[in-house]
Amino acid sequence: MSSAEEPVRPGGRMRDAARSRAEILDAATQEFARAGYDGARIDEIAARTRTTKRMIYYYFGGKEQLFTAVLERASGVIRDAEQRLDLEHLDPVAAIRRLAELTFDHHERYPDFIRLVSVESIHGAEHTAAFERLGRIGSPTLDTIRRILAAGRESGLFTADVDAVDLHAVISSFCFFRVTGRRTFGALFGRDVADPARREHYRAMLGDLVIAYLTAERTAG
Repeated sequence: MSSAEEPVRPGGRMRDAARSRAEILDAATQEFARAGYDGARIDEIAARTRTTKRMIYYYFGGKEQLFTAVLERASGVIRDAEQRLDLEHLDPVAAIRRLAELTFDHHERYPDFIRLVSVESIHGAEHTAAFERLGRIGSPTLDTIRRILAAGRESGLFTADVDAVDLHAVISSFCFFRVTGRRTFGALFGRDVADPARREHYRAMLGDLVIAYLTAERTAG
């Protein structure tokens, strides 16, 4: 469809493309998180917005491209937050703890992000693998972790032989499970790991666990 065929507002004004895309992405995030990739319906996404199915295809091209755009935006939110962290003035221990706290806060605040990652995992990460931009989203964060780990080792604070990817996996896993495993874990063990009353306990525990591992005394052998 050419730009001349794009639907217009009453009165002849062109629809605000940026706002339209944002509205579609908001609705699509909710639909994909609720129903998964296979169960999500473009008609349902259109019904939740002030747009049409035709407009969704105009802006994104199809369901696969829309899901990829949803993943990209959701992943970009936490990466942007990580990049805004002012860690340069912190010592390595405080910097790692602050990064862990940010991940904890974000995963709690945006449970749809966790559900989208779960959906993508069920599909073998095929969208992430197919679109190069998605694969690069985590790079700035890993670079930050590498710098902190290097500074910690140089100062003698960190003793663990761990790389940035492994450390990021440990932090993310704790935060991820707290969202995805909440109901099942609670049913099995009688404890709600997302109980607001225990929030600060778990937030501090994550930082304590990571720092304890990084700074533990180690013997040769």
